[in-house]
Amino acid sequence: MKNQLPPSNEHEKTLGLFDLAILGIGAIIGTGILVLTGIVAAEDSGPAIVFSFLIAALASGLIGLCYSELTTSLPNSGSAFFYAWVAIGKFVAFLAGWTLIGVYVTTTATVANGWTGYVQSFLAVLGINLPHKFLVNPAAGGYVNLPAILMILLMTVILTRGTSESKVVNNFLVGVKIFIILLFIIISVQHVNPANWHPFLPYGYQGIFTGASAVFFSFLGFDALATSAEDAKDVGHTIPRAIILCLVVSTALYIIVSLVMTGVVPYKKLNVSEAMSYVLIAKGHDYVAEVVSLGAVLGIMAVVFAFIYAGSNILKSMSRSRFLPKGLATLNTKTQSPNRAIWLVGLAAAVFAGEFDLHYLALIANIGSLTVFLLISLIVIILRYRYPELKRPFKVPFGNVIPTCSIIICIVLLVSISLKAWLTYLIWLALGLIVYFSYSLRHADEFNFTKE
Repeated sequence: MKNQLPPSNEHEKTLGLFDLAILGIGAIIGTGILVLTGIVAAEDSGPAIVFSFLIAALASGLIGLCYSELTTSLPNSGSAFFYAWVAIGKFVAFLAGWTLIGVYVTTTATVANGWTGYVQSFLAVLGINLPHKFLVNPAAGGYVNLPAILMILLMTVILTRGTSESKVVNNFLVGVKIFIILLFIIISVQHVNPANWHPFLPYGYQGIFTGASAVFFSFLGFDALATSAEDAKDVGHTIPRAIILCLVVSTALYIIVSLVMTGVVPYKKLNVSEAMSYVLIAKGHDYVAEVVSLGAVLGIMAVVFAFIYAGSNILKSMSRSRFLPKGLATLNTKTQSPNRAIWLVGLAAAVFAGEFDLHYLALIANIGSLTVFLLISLIVIILRYRYPELKRPFKVPFGNVIPTCSIIICIVLLVSISLKAWLTYLIWLALGLIVYFSYSLRHADEFNFTKE
């Protein structure tokens, strides 16, 4: 067997360790910490949300190691789609890619929904009140979530300018987001009242796992890093280090913010999308809340940026392999960006963000994320048996123990997700099967390492 991948469109590799770490942190530190922390604490976990994040982080760490082995062995922008194509075959590969597209579209829409809450909070302090009908979806009594749509379209336009230019914008936005999170911690920690942490487990141990399932999609940043493999410099070293770095930073911030937030305000009062601003205002820090809201407005854009970028790379990889129409893989001659794929992901996310509520979108994203992560862990084991001679610049230690533990954790979290989410995911898969049997089956080839 030759360790040779099918030919791909070569272009300048522009992402170093810092850029990749920032991309991963930007994808992980977003809606989970700025929006879902309060909502999940109020509805699922209470103060024990800190354990929910720890469980999600533990699972993500194991999965991150699996990603590192696959990404460095098979550097390709297709992520789980490509790995499944190599390890199992084109049918499972298509289902993995189709699931990832749905995850990135719904996650982008979820993030944009939370972003609207901070925009509303920021403008309200300035005395500007946007029409409610244009801030919420039809199910909530409105017409459309217009701010979310406009923001997604703006990030889509920025991405079409190419990776080398747009990464500067992304790095700035992530920096802003980290600043306002640290500002929130510094100002709010003085108001922590340990009495608010009692009861610590108001929803029992089941609530911890339900909460972990609810916030798990926040850690999808690992896959965003994997999809950037073709743009990464020295992929064998930068990708594993970036994954570890962004996991450590992100988990630390999640835990600290969770403890501070539930310590300052009783968890039952945190069922709002702009939780950080709400906590600050509750303690009389109106001006700081305004800074945090503005920072969140800018920072959450980085998450949308990362997920549209990752989703378009999945589309590009699937199209280049003829699982989808090949035109979607076409790169812009000036920017070397897959603009057709970027616009398709961006427009789909804008529609979902405008018409569906945050919680519903998060449910879809969670089940898709966990399914993909389970598959990634399984593929590591399969590839070791099928292609033992494959060059692996990074290999997960302790044999198959870590991939197996990762699979078990994903299964535990999957069974904690509601039936509604499963039904929605199955509907999405049914639509994918129509595409597969009507197009992909006739056009896509079986993977072959020696394919020229």
